[in-house]
Amino acid sequence: MSSPGAAERCMSRLLSAVESELQAGREKGDPTERELRVTLEDAELWRKFQHITNEMIVTKNGRRMFPVLKVSVSGLDPSSMYSFLLDFVPADGCRWKFVNGEWVAAGRAEGRGEGRGHGGIYIHPDSPNFGAHWMKAAVTFNKVKLTNKVNGGGQIMLNSLHKYEPQLHIVCVGSRHRLVSNVSFRETQFIAVTAYQNEEITALKIKYNPFAKAFLDAKERYDTPTD
Repeated sequence: MSSPGAAERCMSRLLSAVESELQAGREKGDPTERELRVTLEDAELWRKFQHITNEMIVTKNGRRMFPVLKVSVSGLDPSSMYSFLLDFVPADGCRWKFVNGEWVAAGRAEGRGEGRGHGGIYIHPDSPNFGAHWMKAAVTFNKVKLTNKVNGGGQIMLNSLHKYEPQLHIVCVGSRHRLVSNVSFRETQFIAVTAYQNEEITALKIKYNPFAKAFLDAKERYDTPTD
């Protein structure tokens, strides 16, 4: 098991690779990954939520996302090592509110609490791993938790009533860390909320999320009076 100091150094190197490449405006690495392709899984489901403005719950203890962010990847070097990182960037400069059945802009966004390197980045637990590993099946970020608490223990801290877009970074790790790809999908944008505002979103979550449906069924059984 690595020490906290070693883990921090690893995180620092990964973040440095991401930041330096983004600042340089580079999109791809060397010829090894020129055929790299990252595809959003369950894109049609994401679009159903996007159509009515998706919402994601944030809590002090952290709440997992639904839909779950999953991507399929091809074009990596099977024998090279890569880490997959996820962070959440503001989709606009607004604060939002739900009024008369729709989301409307309600002033300027608050300062960013989710900056890279400040508890706002998630490293996939399979990282680092060979390209062959990442390409054999969909890469799933089902353990990401969203929180509204500062220093949320490695969770993603977001401001409620702000819109975000998940951003995936693929870093080739080795003697010199190198950002291979930086990709995001507009379909995955959402507004962070402490409780669902739109009843249509609530209905979609229950319809497509088996965990939400199980919770609802259990609640109905509990609330139903017995003869």
